[in-house]
Amino acid sequence: MQSTGTHDPATTPTHCPYCALQCGMNLTPVEGGTVEVSERADFPVNRGALCGKGRTAAAVLAPGARLTSPLVRSGDGALVPAGWDEALDRIAGNLERTRARYGADALGVFGGGGLTNEKAYALGKFARVVLGTSQIDYNGRFCMSSAAAAGTRAFGLDRGLPFPLEDVPRTGCVILVGSNPAETMPPSLRYFTELRENGGTLIVVDPRRTKTAEQADLHLAPRPGTDLALALGMLHLVVAEGRVDEAYVEERTSGWEEARAAAMAHWPEHVERITGVSVPELREAVRLFCAPEAAMVLTARGPEQQAKGTDTVGAWINLCLATGRAGRPLSGYGCLTGQGNGQGGREHGQKADQLPGYRKLTDPAARRHVAGVWGVDPDSLPGPGRSAYELLDALGTDVRSLLVMGSNPVVSAPRAAHVEERLRSLDFLAVCDVVLSETAQLADVVLPVTQWAEETGTTTSLEGRVLLRRRALTPPDGVRGDLEVLHGLAGRLGVEKGFPTDPEEVFEELRRASAGGPADYSGIDYRRLAQENGVFWPCPAPPAPDDTGATDSATDSGVGTGTGTGTAPHPGTPRLFLDRFATDDGRARFVPVAHRPSAEEPDDEYPVLLTTGRVVSQYQSGAQTRRVAELNAAAPGPFVELHPRLAARLGAAEGDPLAVVSRRGRAVAPARITTGIRPDTVFMPFHWPGEGRANTLTNPALDPTSRMPEFKVCAVRVETVTP
Repeated sequence: MQSTGTHDPATTPTHCPYCALQCGMNLTPVEGGTVEVSERADFPVNRGALCGKGRTAAAVLAPGARLTSPLVRSGDGALVPAGWDEALDRIAGNLERTRARYGADALGVFGGGGLTNEKAYALGKFARVVLGTSQIDYNGRFCMSSAAAAGTRAFGLDRGLPFPLEDVPRTGCVILVGSNPAETMPPSLRYFTELRENGGTLIVVDPRRTKTAEQADLHLAPRPGTDLALALGMLHLVVAEGRVDEAYVEERTSGWEEARAAAMAHWPEHVERITGVSVPELREAVRLFCAPEAAMVLTARGPEQQAKGTDTVGAWINLCLATGRAGRPLSGYGCLTGQGNGQGGREHGQKADQLPGYRKLTDPAARRHVAGVWGVDPDSLPGPGRSAYELLDALGTDVRSLLVMGSNPVVSAPRAAHVEERLRSLDFLAVCDVVLSETAQLADVVLPVTQWAEETGTTTSLEGRVLLRRRALTPPDGVRGDLEVLHGLAGRLGVEKGFPTDPEEVFEELRRASAGGPADYSGIDYRRLAQENGVFWPCPAPPAPDDTGATDSATDSGVGTGTGTGTAPHPGTPRLFLDRFATDDGRARFVPVAHRPSAEEPDDEYPVLLTTGRVVSQYQSGAQTRRVAELNAAAPGPFVELHPRLAARLGAAEGDPLAVVSRRGRAVAPARITTGIRPDTVFMPFHWPGEGRANTLTNPALDPTSRMPEFKVCAVRVETVTP
């Protein structure tokens, strides 16, 4: 696909704007002043492969697909073109009036997991330093926050994958829980194919027989919302069959006895009744997982997007720890991050409770360090604010004005009709986006901002690999970068310094702010990223030599605390926890958990379970991919996937319109009938607005630890619709 714009004459190596694989790609100028996306074989993650979304990524930058002028709400209610000064003045004036009348916490900021590290960092700083508000969070809360909470609780540190993807084909068994990489990140499927070619086994846990599940040696199809019971049932069998690695548990963990007791309350027959997975299948899964020397558990949104998601992930981590499958070569627990910068996006300050470097906002030392970099009083920094859904739910009441950057909650948030209503109730809404998304259509001011091919910046992939995206195009006239937006707003709000527009300058400040934190980027710079195809964090800067010229030695096997020899750069940390975990005592922590029902179970009025997810040719809220003709031809709209038995009870045929109704609303889409889903479950993809909007139905019940909404399971009824 092609995009207009001016460019340098040489091919530019960069990375895809979509998922967390951050596949390498080349952008090459072609006749007519356009750019073409092509394979980039030198990047080790995708090795040249691109999915349809990556191949067509430049189409979003074409005229007619994207915004090229600021828009402001006119007196008659229409969005009309305006100049940048008028648009920025209007935003700054409204933010200042709201703050003066209601206080700083009446200002909200909602960011995105697709923002570069530089933009996420600057946005968090802008909220806390310029606006003085605690009310900032981002859509990454809806991605892997439960996995992050569980990983931090068990290991002392959250990084999606504590090992590179290249380790996956070399392990002996992978349990893939609630993930469908064949559609969500297709270039990664080769790792699981190679695993099986190398003699390893793949177990897929999913209520649907997805394209990924079709590749598995064993497919377990639990009832939605019962992944926690499934993991506990497997741990029960590990104990009962004498498969616990007692030496490892004794040497490298704590809390085993309590976790063991909790698991033993979930005997196989009990788990079978809860999950629908038979006892023989449970035993076979345990056998396959425990047979090889090394094994992994990888989770995604299936077990994580639940009101008990943190405990569910924790149960799978407990299974890894009991069998000695964490902190050892080719073994461990990992999370397959979804959004392009879902990892880096939460590490550097746009999450409600965090400061740059993955520091805790409640930690006095962290506040002093970051405030020192920012040149402000630590006491001036606000405390933690509301999580993403709680922030959206407070719009129009406690939060009166909102700045949205890189997110489309009208489509992506749970209980979406309610969220749309809250957005409409705001005193003022400003949105920065590449396209006129459904959220932008509600705004008082819309700012057109640059996309990945038009800007330089860093992202952090699902492996924890920090990468450099390079600018290949000059953006169209009328389009500015998000850093320019924040610079312009900060100046209008009285903060003249501290918000540079050059991304490398921002990254240099980010390095200082992250130094010494859990996600330490201080040893990384743009030069290294360009030369080394990315660097894994933590990567601390080497300290100055002592009087003898000696320093600690670097290691690839610990938690990233090595510093190199002399003044040599730290090599980065591809593999975490091989020497110790990132806890105070270096031990991983078992956490006792027990199965509990979903927040909303089926009943006579709503007898069916709904689960949601993605399709291969659309991405997230679809704001960009729905503007690409090739992708729309492959996935033109929403659908309701259901089993033939349920279809027969309804009297529905393939393609018939069906209404799916929950306690929060109604969605209508055509039937897609398949034996690849449980008879008690229906599935809807969530990429579309309008009457087929799946998130109209979903439940905003929150995990008590991660504050993740329960996207993956709610009670519904299904009805035929008379044309």
